[in-house]
This record gives sequence, C-alpha cells and structure tokens, in this order.
Amino acid sequence: MDSFSQFELLPTIKETLKEKKLSKPTEIQVRAVPALLAGRSVVGISQTGSGKTLAYALPVLHKIKSLENDGLKTTETSQPRAAVIVPTRELGEQVSKVLKPFTHTTRLRVRTLLGGTTLEVAKKNISGHFEVLVATPGRLVQLMDRGLINLIDVQMLIFDEADQMLDPGFLNDAKNIAANCSNDLQLALFSATVSAQMQKLMTELFEGAEVIKIEGSNRTVSTLITQNQTVIDGKRLPVLEKILAKPVEGGTLIFTNTREQCDTLAELLHGKGHKCLIYRGEMDKVERRSNLKAFRDGKATILISTDLASRGLDVEHINRVINYHLPKDMENYIHRAGRTARAGRKGTVINLVTERDLPLIKRLESKKSSPRA
Repeated sequence: MDSFSQFELLPTIKETLKEKKLSKPTEIQVRAVPALLAGRSVVGISQTGSGKTLAYALPVLHKIKSLENDGLKTTETSQPRAAVIVPTRELGEQVSKVLKPFTHTTRLRVRTLLGGTTLEVAKKNISGHFEVLVATPGRLVQLMDRGLINLIDVQMLIFDEADQMLDPGFLNDAKNIAANCSNDLQLALFSATVSAQMQKLMTELFEGAEVIKIEGSNRTVSTLITQNQTVIDGKRLPVLEKILAKPVEGGTLIFTNTREQCDTLAELLHGKGHKCLIYRGEMDKVERRSNLKAFRDGKATILISTDLASRGLDVEHINRVINYHLPKDMENYIHRAGRTARAGRKGTVINLVTERDLPLIKRLESKKSSPRA
C-alpha cells in the first residue's frame, strides 16, 4: 500500500492522518496495520524509528471507536477497552503523545498509568471513563492488586518496545495482565530486537501470532551515516572537541557507558564552554524530565546520557549521535544509533573507537555488507 488512505480505517482517523500530513506508511505499518485490523494477534520486529507506534495505534483506535459506533460504549469507570504496556515512563509519555491527536476526531480518551508518579496521581489518572490505557507493567499490576483498575473489557493488549522489559518479573506481570483481560483478547508485541526475555514471552504468550519481521531489523537504517574516529591512548576528549567544533542543525546526543562517565564528561564540557545537560538513572526524576524537555525545546543542543536514552527515546531534532564510549554489545549499539535518522529522516552516528572496540566495529561492518543480517 502506498497511502494511508488505502487502509480500511474510520474516516475520523484518516482525517487526522491528513491533518498531520502523514500519507505514506512505513513497511511495518503496511504489514502490521491490516493484520491487526483483521483481528489477528501480531509480533512485529522492525528497526528503531520505523513507525511501530503508529502501526498499532491506528488499529487500536479503529477497533475501539468501531465498538462505540456499534452502540457498545464504555459504561464502567476505570475499565479501559485497550491497553499499551511500555517499559518506561518516558516511552509511555511518547506513546500518549502519538495517540492524543487522534482523540480529537474520534473523541476517545487516553489515560496514563506510569511509574515515577505518586499513588494518588496514578489513582486520579485512571478515575472516570476512558478507552485507552498506556501503562508501565509494575504500576499497572500494583493498581490491579488494589482493585483500582479492571481490565476485563480490554479487547487489545499491546506490548511496546518489549525487548526493553528487562525486569526478571516482567514475564509473570505480562501473563498476569493478559489473564485479566477479555476472553476475546487480541495481542500485539512490537520490538526492534529479539532478546532472550522477549523470545520467552513470544513462546509463552504469543503462540499462533503472526510474526512480521522487517528485513533489516537488528541493523541501522539506510538513512544513517556512520563515522568512526580513532582514539589514541584513550584520549577521547580532544577527538570529541574536534567533532563538536563542527556544528550541526538540531541536537547532539552523546552516550557514555556509566553514570560516572556521564557526569565527568558533562563537567569537562561545561569547563570548555559547552552548554550540555545530563540524562541518566539515579538522578532526581524531576530534574531528568526537566533536562529532557530543555533539550527537546532546543535550550541546550547537547544531551549526555547512559543507555537510559538509547531505548524508546524519540526526539525529532536529534541529528547526531556520538558514542563517546562504545557499548559492549551490538543490541545496545543498534538502539543508540536508532535515536537519529528516524522515520526516514537523515542522521549521523559518530563512534570514538579505541583498540578494544575493534571487534564491535568489525561486527558492524559485516552487518552492513550482509543483506541477511
């Protein structure tokens, strides 16, 4: 399909797509949307930044609104019709942001139930009538156990960025959540890579689901330019300064491997006159969110982070990713690189390469040359 207009979606949804100037679907959308609209359970594996959120959002909104049009409105409080399970608060907020424009025409209501908020705020968020819930698993199970939310009417259950659900207890939470949903439950799972944890989830919860794997998943996108800069004797900072001396449009996201490296680099760059912010675990959540907002708004052009920012973070104006310290494994590299060159846009990733990084670089080069990688 060459256009969203060819999908069998409600006119209200097509109207919003037109308003947002979204006309040409991505490959994961072309393959997943019809399957979900047909009522099939789906596992979608596709590159970071390939449009997975919209691939499930459109069928969710279509199905829930269609039920309402057929006279089956939501009648109970705190009892949604669809639920999207996300690994982090930040991703939950992004998913909600994607869904919200479509609620203006469909009149569907989206609520969030995310970690990092107080119990009182969480309870307030899910009070009253609403159709779509976006939740982190731990917080959702907590309120289910307290009888504050009921999933008995959930017709569609989506696990987004499933490879990020790293908590050992997640599989049990996922099965618990699914068991509390409607008997006619339609399931969907979307991910950029297939981790061991996700493979187990697929085996135990998604037996018989249609698996859609986009060629090139587990690889970087074709619109990404990769540059490798050699680091001699571990002296990274001079190399980084030369890179930053060449300004780019939009933001620069710099990755380190540890929180200590993140803080140290921020201090060094501040000392050199660069305005930069940090985004990592083990920092005040209000400050972390404030830093991300300032970066999104362009008040600072450099964000220094750990792998916390490598998964699920979607900031449109990131045009350059710098691996100040390269990760040890390919999966983390793919996620980091996926913060730029998203949804068909161009972007650059620059790797600061030491001698011990050469095995990873060789693997990256082999991935580029292999059409089956």
